[in-house]
Amino acid sequence: MGSGRPSRRSLLGLLASASAFVALPAGAQAPAPGPQKSFGYDDVVARARQLGERPFDADAATIPAELARLTYDSYREIRFRRDKAFWRDGGSDFRLLPFHLGFLHDKPVQLHIISHGAAMPIPFTTSLFEYGKVPVPKGLSPSLGFAGFAVTTNLNDPRVQDEVISFLGASYFRLIGRGHHYGLSARSLAIDIGGAQPEEFPFMRALWLEEPSRDSTALTIYALLDSPSVAGAYRYVVRPGATTHVDVTATIFPRKAIERIGIAPLTSMFQAGEGDLAQRSDFRPEIHDSDGLMMQAGSGEWIWRPLRNPKALRISSFAGTNPKGFGLMQRDRDFGNYQDLEAHYHARPGYWVEPQGEWGEGRVELIEIPTDNEAFDNIGACWTPNTPLPTGEPSEFRYRITALSTTDELHPYAQTRHSFAGSDVEDGHVAGQGTKRFIVDFAGGDLGYYLADPDRVELEASVTAGSIGTRILQPNPAAGGFRCIIDASLPDGQTADLRLFLKARGRTLSETWISTWTAPAPPPAATPPAAAAPSPAKE
Repeated sequence: MGSGRPSRRSLLGLLASASAFVALPAGAQAPAPGPQKSFGYDDVVARARQLGERPFDADAATIPAELARLTYDSYREIRFRRDKAFWRDGGSDFRLLPFHLGFLHDKPVQLHIISHGAAMPIPFTTSLFEYGKVPVPKGLSPSLGFAGFAVTTNLNDPRVQDEVISFLGASYFRLIGRGHHYGLSARSLAIDIGGAQPEEFPFMRALWLEEPSRDSTALTIYALLDSPSVAGAYRYVVRPGATTHVDVTATIFPRKAIERIGIAPLTSMFQAGEGDLAQRSDFRPEIHDSDGLMMQAGSGEWIWRPLRNPKALRISSFAGTNPKGFGLMQRDRDFGNYQDLEAHYHARPGYWVEPQGEWGEGRVELIEIPTDNEAFDNIGACWTPNTPLPTGEPSEFRYRITALSTTDELHPYAQTRHSFAGSDVEDGHVAGQGTKRFIVDFAGGDLGYYLADPDRVELEASVTAGSIGTRILQPNPAAGGFRCIIDASLPDGQTADLRLFLKARGRTLSETWISTWTAPAPPPAATPPAAAAPSPAKE
């Protein structure tokens, strides 16, 4: 072809020839000759089971030294040639673009395309990439593998290809809906996140993508996950749109008992928000990919927990049975509250996780790590079962993760619009305890109806330690809702959770706002100065 792009026939020949370069995992059985069923999720589960029965092989995946030596800037020079994107000539709206290995991306993953039921590996070749100022590496094996991949489709414009999902690094993946810019990340599994021992990062050893047809509106991806503690099989069914969502099925084979395993983990960044004036580092009012943890407990209660950039590591647990949903959200969509023309924080998506089936007893965990740099993710959220998964046995989890622009349609109640931690309250100060003011604005739901008779609305507030003094509830016509003000008191150095919501008699009107507050520890007692030695008598 004049464009230099391989035809479908030559591409299939290239894929088929790659099978000679990719060895089966040690101990795996080669397929028997004769008719074979189409490759699917059961095959990946079987491979994960075999992998989990063997000790973890830390030396199975390495990359050439010249790729490991690439710097951040030199790695950015290497780009996939879009004119060689897979599936361009098949009539599909999807395109597959692999990522090159190098720099921090030092764990090769074998990519496969499932065509007509057969899984064929994609051989590595430098002709798929542009290297810019970086010398083109020589002598790399076709079995080298890749760092991951991105998939593009007609997300925002039927004439333009935009990224909709990418897999890159460990078990991370990111998805976006219409009008979004990449922000937070999802992970396939988390181990010992926020624990006392170093976190373990499972990674993908192999990925398979079902070749889409002309009429495909969804894309199916399979993954083989590995780490010292687990092996796992994953299926992701991606459905792009205004609110892109991915249906995930995970079958996990623990090699040993794992005390802190994170299911459907999410990772984000929060440096400064509306309630963190002192943490602003420049002209921008707010700096964050997400501004709150949203949950629907198994009981049906809807909860909003504003994110914070704490002064020390903070882990908040929300216990329950069979959660109905949780996610890290970016509710504030007003550009004026960010003033960032490059990062587009106002267009970052939120990720909402909806468990399928019964997940049993456990807890949604929120991990907040101090940061002074927006380049580093410092927020994590996941579901942690109370009972460790059985060693050597499969445990299956199914859920849907959706990239959202707004949380308004998730429930019918009023939502938290603003949340401020005010200054310390000095009036009526009691020695040995601190008092802080909290201001929360609720809007939406049916609150506009009650503005005609605000005395019907009641403020319910509680605290797990200490006490609540002042309680003020004010109509807020400008926001179409109500403002809540409470003063919480707590002994010095102690931590408490605050909860508040609105109701009208027996009717719940709002979600439950929750915040964690630690009263400042008392300053250390001053050491009395040593008595001065008497001056020698002067003659």
